Amino acid sequence: MQFMMIMTETAEDFAERTDPARAPAYWGGWTAFIGAMAQAGIILRGDGLQAPHTATTVRVRDGQVAVQDGPFADSKEQLAGYFIIEVPDLETAIAWAAKAPASRQAAVELRPVLPPMAPPA
Repeated sequence: MQFMMIMTETAEDFAERTDPARAPAYWGGWTAFIGAMAQAGIILRGDGLQAPHTATTVRVRDGQVAVQDGPFADSKEQLAGYFIIEVPDLETAIAWAAKAPASRQAAVELRPVLPPMAPPA
């Protein structure tokens, strides 16, 4: 089964990424986690994201395009990145999500990936 692991982080986590005093520990945790998943052979793909203030949100309402700078939601946790993993079942995905550094400060959401769509006839 393929799952998307959606990583969220707090504003504090995002600040830690670039703080010279705290960045080595932050990135060390992620390097270890990603290395463990790579060694287990479960990563299909994944990317980290830039900080929420770099986001652009697009909505269409009544035929009008509205563009807003920044993330779409005002929350304490922001989307930080994702992995697509392939594991036997949800229980295994949960075990991996629990190892993610984001699970200790914010959250890791797991969602099954839909199978590829058939090409149009």
